[in-house]
Amino acid sequence: MDVTSGFRDTGLRRLHDVLARHVESGRIPGLVALMSRGGRTHVETLGTMRPDGGPPMLRDTIFRMASTSKPVTTAAAMILLDECRLRLDDPVDPWLPELADRQVLTDPDGPLDDTVPAERPITVRDLLTSTFGLGVDFDSMAAPIRAATVERLDYSVASGPAPEPDEWMRRLGELPLQYQPGTRWQYDLANEVLGVLVARVAGRPLEDFLRERVLDPLGMKDTAFHVPADKIDRLPPLYGPDPVSGEFAVWDEAEGGRAATPPAFQGAGGGLVSTVDDYHAFFRMLLDHGSHGGERILSRAAVEMMTTNRLTPAHLAARDAMFARVAHVSSGQGADGGWGFGMAVRTRPDYAPVGQFGWFGGTGTTAYADRTHQVTGVLLTQVGLSTADSARVMTDFWTMLYQAVD
Repeated sequence: MDVTSGFRDTGLRRLHDVLARHVESGRIPGLVALMSRGGRTHVETLGTMRPDGGPPMLRDTIFRMASTSKPVTTAAAMILLDECRLRLDDPVDPWLPELADRQVLTDPDGPLDDTVPAERPITVRDLLTSTFGLGVDFDSMAAPIRAATVERLDYSVASGPAPEPDEWMRRLGELPLQYQPGTRWQYDLANEVLGVLVARVAGRPLEDFLRERVLDPLGMKDTAFHVPADKIDRLPPLYGPDPVSGEFAVWDEAEGGRAATPPAFQGAGGGLVSTVDDYHAFFRMLLDHGSHGGERILSRAAVEMMTTNRLTPAHLAARDAMFARVAHVSSGQGADGGWGFGMAVRTRPDYAPVGQFGWFGGTGTTAYADRTHQVTGVLLTQVGLSTADSARVMTDFWTMLYQAVD
């Protein structure tokens, strides 16, 4: 297959028309999209930064990446594995003593004081695969452990910022695990713990290590855990439409908002801000097996581990069940099948082929690549997943992108 010829112009025009239709509907104020293949990169900038107008979306507009942060921050952990400062099946206890000697719920949905000892320690692999025993699980939303986890650890838009990492880990250490380590895939929390692990092993804040080893070498100059004052005009507000009326509510303003201040807790699971070009550089590095401009960022083996499925059939069944329960919001997002390290890996084809890797975020962001077609795509909006609107834009973006492949 010739993977150097890029995209068909007619396909790109159709993609533009579909994206423009979403913006013209009034449900998506604006978006920035990038797609690349071979030597060709195509960018779409549509709409404005606010529903009532305001500055236009530009190629360098900065977005809150939410869970699309996970692949980038996971790369920091992979560097420590490459350097043998971490090992996949080592217990995390020496660096995360708060997670030593765990108790595990007898019944995943039962009371918090009915526990048994963990059958083994939590390992680095458990964190990388999101199977360490705690996390978001839509099969257990009414369970006591879910309420306790939210109360102690959640720092969503509604609940405010997280404490500094040591205090956050202390709170985590007060909770039992919901499942035995390694037995159940659960979402999100493992990535936050992984970020603390990286910082402690590296001996400095996560962002400092990530910047030196990943962001700066890739030229990701606009990727960080906050937006500095001299760039804040490039950040749109974050909106969450009312699930019933569709009316826009501001989840986070730009100036004076949460993204404008360096956080006490640098959230590896969803804390980054970035641009389409920065994410393009990162996913191109993955397509190039860990290299960028003659410099090696990750080993080929590390990239292979990140971008191939690492879950068992039992793990995959739990992951499928979780996203099936939120299909009304996710509009197909998360239905890829597999999971590598820090991102999804497609095991079921639709418009995209098996092997496509990447992820999406609850703030209306998505970034994937695949080696079959040597395609990279990034779509960024400022509309959260309180309704299906931004998820539908994501679905349509990928549908049209693959039709545009020459």
